[in-house]
Amino acid sequence: MRVFKTKSFARFARKEGISNSKLSDAVLEIEKGLYEADLGCGLFKKRVARPGEGKSGGYRTAVAYQEGKRSVFLHGFPKNVKGSLSDLELKDL
Repeated sequence: MRVFKTKSFARFARKEGISNSKLSDAVLEIEKGLYEADLGCGLFKKRVARPGEGKSGGYRTAVAYQEGKRSVFLHGFPKNVKGSLSDLELKDL
């Protein structure tokens, strides 16, 4: 399984200190069926923990996932900034 990040997500992850291993762990959890929401067409909402903390207060990510092939982290945001993706953001993804 190959894991990719968009340029904007890579900037976000670097700024927030989200490691590549955390993102790989998130993809493994999606493979096991452990995700917050299936948004359709291979798009998933997945929680990623803050460094040294838990997932509930961490980050929310939008991941395009193709079983057995690749996953792409498209968008991320801290939970304390907003609770979920807006309809407009979903349409853009």
